[in-house]
Amino acid sequence: MSVVYDCSKRESRADGLAAAAGAVRSSRLVVLPTDTVYGIGADAFDAGAVQALLRAKNRGPDMPVGVLVGSWSTVDGLVLGVPPQARALMEAFWPGDLSLVLPHAPSLQWNLGEARGTVMLRMPLHPVALELLRDVGPMAVSSANVSGRSPASTAQEAQEQLGDSVAVYLDGGSSGEPVASTIVDLTGTDPVVLREGSVTKTAVAEVLGVPAESLA
Repeated sequence: MSVVYDCSKRESRADGLAAAAGAVRSSRLVVLPTDTVYGIGADAFDAGAVQALLRAKNRGPDMPVGVLVGSWSTVDGLVLGVPPQARALMEAFWPGDLSLVLPHAPSLQWNLGEARGTVMLRMPLHPVALELLRDVGPMAVSSANVSGRSPASTAQEAQEQLGDSVAVYLDGGSSGEPVASTIVDLTGTDPVVLREGSVTKTAVAEVLGVPAESLA
């Protein structure tokens, strides 16, 4: 049975974070607030938990799950290398609404879906999410909704869709109007904006020192 913790109160927030960390470490799913929408998450290195996440969303492996991290330094152990362009974008926009696609380290034993040797990484700007991530490490996280339905902007909306497939719900209040993160692909010769969200293509171009039209 799922448990919901009100993270606006100090005591229940501490209890909730402890329960969520325990759930992640025991291959169960949690719902957590982020700076975009609510996310459903699992241990990124637990293939069974990631599969449970996909089942909860009624989603196949053709749409790989992204990974949230709690610090810049965590990225170094997850990817083949952090190019200067990635470092510049991290310094400019992390924590925040920018996701970076990079080649993942070949030594990593994980299965996030059909990612073709890449991983999408983001450091969210939300204190509850960051505290959990810094405790348990990288988490595979997707929007907390059943595929085809609207992303959840509250823990209640997430629970209405995902029910008891999730062990712990961390209620951090409303995330506001759902806004997707911007996704920048850095796996090729030139950076490409795969999705423009709250971080504009112009802002990305300014950091990288390239024309905005070259990011299409």
